[in-house]
Amino acid sequence: MDFDNDDDRRPGLSSADAVPPGDWEGFGRAARTEAILAEQRPRLAGFFRRNAHPQDVADLVQESFRRFFSAKGYFHIGDKPGAYLAQTARTLLQERARSGARRQSSAHHSFEEEDVAGPDPHQALEARDLLRRAEEALADLDSTTRDVFLMHRVENLSYSEIARIKGIRVKRVEKLISKAVTAIRKARDKQR
Repeated sequence: MDFDNDDDRRPGLSSADAVPPGDWEGFGRAARTEAILAEQRPRLAGFFRRNAHPQDVADLVQESFRRFFSAKGYFHIGDKPGAYLAQTARTLLQERARSGARRQSSAHHSFEEEDVAGPDPHQALEARDLLRRAEEALADLDSTTRDVFLMHRVENLSYSEIARIKGIRVKRVEKLISKAVTAIRKARDKQR
């Protein structure tokens, strides 16, 4: 084998060719990756320490590098990968803030919801007052009207069953219930 064959010889580096930094171990992707990691990790960690919860710093740094190295053509991003990583870091913080706001809003319980705040005391007072007025209206009715109304509304008896029990016609049952309902409505509307 002839080592002096000019056809097989590759041209050497000239003084104008760019050479990698002196601390690189080689020209390969692994060496460049290691150099970027060593140079950018402290900057990213400092940025995240200032802007994120301390327990999240390592995860955010790792996610920034994952996005950087999985970007198409990261090897050719340029001589300054710091700009890309800085933008990635800002984007990660924005995404976390948005997702945190969504989590917070979905976990938010309004004090207006009954399961959180309990029953509204004003509504309870109004309901109690309405019930008192209805009881007073029923007490003012004659005993037959009151009995017919309670048999229908409380005991769930039909008009024909009430007529049979009371010994009156169904038409009379209808009139008595109508009279009781009218009295209760008047009592309810009186205080409004």
